[in-house]
Amino acid sequence: MAIENMGMYIEKANTLIEALPYIRQFRKKIIVIKYGGSFMYDQNIKKSVVDDVALMKLVGLRPILIHGGGKDISSLLNQLNIETKFVNGLRVTTDEVVKVAEMVLSGKINKEIVQLLQERDINSVGISGKDGGLLRVKKKMSEDQDIGYVGEITRVKNDLITDLLKNDYVPIISPIGCDKYGQTYNINADHVAYAVAKNLHAEKLVYLTDTDGVYADHDDPDSIIRRLGINEVPHLIETGVISGGMIPKVENAVDAIESGVRSVHILDGRIEHSLLLELFTSAGCGTMIRRELPQYSKE
Repeated sequence: MAIENMGMYIEKANTLIEALPYIRQFRKKIIVIKYGGSFMYDQNIKKSVVDDVALMKLVGLRPILIHGGGKDISSLLNQLNIETKFVNGLRVTTDEVVKVAEMVLSGKINKEIVQLLQERDINSVGISGKDGGLLRVKKKMSEDQDIGYVGEITRVKNDLITDLLKNDYVPIISPIGCDKYGQTYNINADHVAYAVAKNLHAEKLVYLTDTDGVYADHDDPDSIIRRLGINEVPHLIETGVISGGMIPKVENAVDAIESGVRSVHILDGRIEHSLLLELFTSAGCGTMIRRELPQYSKE
């Protein structure tokens, strides 16, 4: 090979070398990943996420994947001519809707992810919150209004997940659970990821989202906050820097960290290999939230 053509390969080798300390640090550590959003339906991004999870497993990390699938649920509801109603912007989950949600989440999407990992020789098992009594829930209300069979998690029983990890499987979890009476509920996938990470004292909780992370200035795409301490969060919410749908993610991140999770990461899932960039490079590609950090910067 000509010397002039070696530069590209040397750069790739340097990238691998940069990853080594991170691989060593996170080896055998639990990494909980929430996978959901519009990018789930981009085939290149789907391949990228599965490749990232496969590599994480191969280098010794212990990934757990929790997925959503709202777009597929809406599509099947339309095909079945099942009317969808909304309250406070949330889908009202009737008995018909929750049956469709379970079919889509625990059947179609869950098993597709398992198949993609198996194609990469990564042993994985698809489960829902029902399996092994993983998730116990109660009815969730929205501003005191009934939104149907939407569940709020009251208990996480981690025996099944722990057994799967010990036996070298990657757990793939759909956000379906039931209450003490056996009623099925759909659950927000963000909340499932948060509850599982918190219960297992995971090393990291990673949210793959449709945004780059937390911005210091919503009108400035270059103002992403790369490192954020939980001590800074109340002020940023109060001043509106953190707002809208980002507030529950960040509040859950704070609670998870106070319960033993080492760090929470909010990444743009639309970027190919965002998981590897965040976990195995010094620059990262999203917002990392930890217990305490110096005052945030835009760099």
